[in-house]
Amino acid sequence: MTTPAVDTSGGAPSSGSTPLEEPANLTWWQRYGDTTIIWTGRLTLLLALVVLWELLSGPVLDPLFVSRPSDVAERLVGWVGDGTLWTHTWITVREIFGGYLLGAVTGMVAGFAVASQRNLARIIDPFMMALYSVPKVALAPLFIVWFGIGLQMKILLAAVMVFFLVFLNTVAGVRQVDRGIVDAARLMGASRRELLIKVTLPASFTGVITGLRVAIPYALIGAVIGELVASNRGLGYLISNSAATFDTAGVFAALVVLSVIAAVVNMLVDMLGRRTDRWKPLEREPS
Repeated sequence: MTTPAVDTSGGAPSSGSTPLEEPANLTWWQRYGDTTIIWTGRLTLLLALVVLWELLSGPVLDPLFVSRPSDVAERLVGWVGDGTLWTHTWITVREIFGGYLLGAVTGMVAGFAVASQRNLARIIDPFMMALYSVPKVALAPLFIVWFGIGLQMKILLAAVMVFFLVFLNTVAGVRQVDRGIVDAARLMGASRRELLIKVTLPASFTGVITGLRVAIPYALIGAVIGELVASNRGLGYLISNSAATFDTAGVFAALVVLSVIAAVVNMLVDMLGRRTDRWKPLEREPS
């Protein structure tokens, strides 16, 4: 009968042999202490700004132009009570998410397709940069002529603003893929499809996530610009209508709702980014 080998090294792994594992018996504060501190600081800063705004509005600042947090809260409660907030918010949310998804998907697909062909990328690069440099606000009147003033126009305007950011960041992410990894995969017999799915896509997803995160406010801008230019529904319409009647509380109330929508979308993108972090190579700490 053979005797199993016994590790006589004292249980200490050799340096650089395996990644260090985090102990499982951590206290609650060790696990969530940093997150707690960050969120406490954020809430404290937000509360301090709101209190300062309330105190300065009147004695220092003219409430006609800056309103008060209490007035903004009262306006939001009134809109919730009569259904105004839900009706207009739902319309804007559809425009934002529709434009964001359309622009993100087409931007990623086009980015991977173009970046995989070097000559094609070099041909269309100046044209894409020229189109990206065009102020998207100037496209709103043209989109009204092409698509009318309905929901479709706002979705497409938001999609155009998102497309270029996602496209350019996707192309940049693909170009930054380590060529050594690609060459190694080719030597092992990987096909073009396997290279794309198992090497290029995971390695370039950092650039894709960056584009998705940066594009969030532009999706809101595209939808709201479309509503400001030509619409009688949506949060952009509430902003325009409130501003026309010098109702600054209504303007700030609509802006608060837009900020909440942007925060929710950003959280969803961050969740996606954390799931894709597993594809990143481990970074060695300097010795």
